[in-house]
Amino acid sequence: MTRTRSAPGAILAVLCLCAFAVNVDTTLVNVALPTLVRELDASTRELQWIVDAYTLAFAALVLAAGSLGDRVGRREMLVAGLVVYGAGNAAAGFMDSPAQLVGARAIMGVGAAMIFPTTLSIITNVFRERGPRAAAIGLWGATVGLAVALGPIAGGALLEGLSWEWTFFVKVPVSLAAIGLALAIVPTSRDPETPPLDLPGLLLSTAAIGIVVFAVIEAPEAGWGGAQTLGLLALGVALLVAFVEVERRAAAPMLDVGLFRNLRFSGASAAVTVAFFSLFGFIFLITQYFQFVRGYGALETGVRMLPVATSVAVASIVGTRLTMRVGNKAVVATGLMLLSGGFLWISTISAVTPYWEIAGQMVCLGLGMGFTSAPATESIMGAVSRHRAGIGSAVNDATRELGGTLGVAVIGSVYASLYGGAFSNAGAVPGPAVDAARESIGGALIAADQLPAGAGGVLRELATSGFFDGLQVGCLVAAGVCAAGALFAAAVLPSQPAETAEVDERDLALAAGEASA
Repeated sequence: MTRTRSAPGAILAVLCLCAFAVNVDTTLVNVALPTLVRELDASTRELQWIVDAYTLAFAALVLAAGSLGDRVGRREMLVAGLVVYGAGNAAAGFMDSPAQLVGARAIMGVGAAMIFPTTLSIITNVFRERGPRAAAIGLWGATVGLAVALGPIAGGALLEGLSWEWTFFVKVPVSLAAIGLALAIVPTSRDPETPPLDLPGLLLSTAAIGIVVFAVIEAPEAGWGGAQTLGLLALGVALLVAFVEVERRAAAPMLDVGLFRNLRFSGASAAVTVAFFSLFGFIFLITQYFQFVRGYGALETGVRMLPVATSVAVASIVGTRLTMRVGNKAVVATGLMLLSGGFLWISTISAVTPYWEIAGQMVCLGLGMGFTSAPATESIMGAVSRHRAGIGSAVNDATRELGGTLGVAVIGSVYASLYGGAFSNAGAVPGPAVDAARESIGGALIAADQLPAGAGGVLRELATSGFFDGLQVGCLVAAGVCAAGALFAAAVLPSQPAETAEVDERDLALAAGEASA
């Protein structure tokens, strides 16, 4: 059980710092992507892997890490994860090729898988009543918004004042500070029954999720209907089925698969998946739009991302408060519809769209994201016993990462196919320049600058046209997915669920033992 000696507010502040350290990673890296094109000659495929290596490691290991945290101690898992995460960032700053950077990003993903579920599970154990817990999760969700806001700004300043390596080095002292504060302030907790390690479940879940995520990441290159993609997806699904069967029969399962019969749990998990599917795909493209199409520097790009980030932070806090009044169903469904409307609006974007209109689009997205993610997370955590909070948090995190990976892969695949098709009639543009242009819009603009004015202008126009074709259709796909998610949430999420997870038999037994003592 949890022994809380520090003030709950201080504990929450430390946990939010840890969550910030993990979430700032994605926005920092996305702002650096155009720089990596120029300095490391990274292709679009390599850029996707620099983003997705982190996601793959995180998604594959997060269920296992959440389960281990419940068993061995959540603070201990948190500190160990911060050590791994800090080491991965330190290593990344010394890499000099895209392949090496992908390896360092995978190490960071391992650390993040250990950190993120423990922050939320500790919050659930410290804040046991629904009202305070919802408020705490709202602040935890707002931290994501702050990370999205400060990440691009800090990354842009570092890129313009120092170099891309410092976008990784800067996270090392943050990790060290978080380690010290966690050891000093955060209480440890674990499942009081300390069930034996479910090794078959741990291995099957890691392999299944890892294979599915890898198949999705590689699908744009291997082909969605290719033998590799279909074979890996079939293997991943088979392993997931085996995992479910093993967990159903295990005396002490890593994951109680019966949780998914609880619509409060499964419906909210689906909503989180849909929201992050859309968000990750959008971030991947919008940073390139600002820097390559509009010509903004890295810092200017970061500042212009403030509307979406601050809106996420505000809506996360407001959204969790609204769930106490009107319920998760109304808030989450509204959030997903806002996301759908925001993506429909963004699909009209062009090279001359005024920034005030883009800011409005990002506010719409941010409000939708805040109303969806934090309230859905509160729903997930309210559906599990606090003694199994680690695995409940891990499911929430796995859905985030799976959704985000699918977003980058699917929306990225739609974008890449339309973007690449724009060069089918390149005319007098030399073949090597066309090949470079097909790799990325950054490569196209670099190649265009090296050509005579006529050919360079043609190549630049083709690249810009292809970019908008891909961006607009990708946004329409995201809008459709969010609309379907809103309808699903409205159909299955309970309006005001009973708090069946607040007290279970072990809580009563522990309370009785403390009273007799």
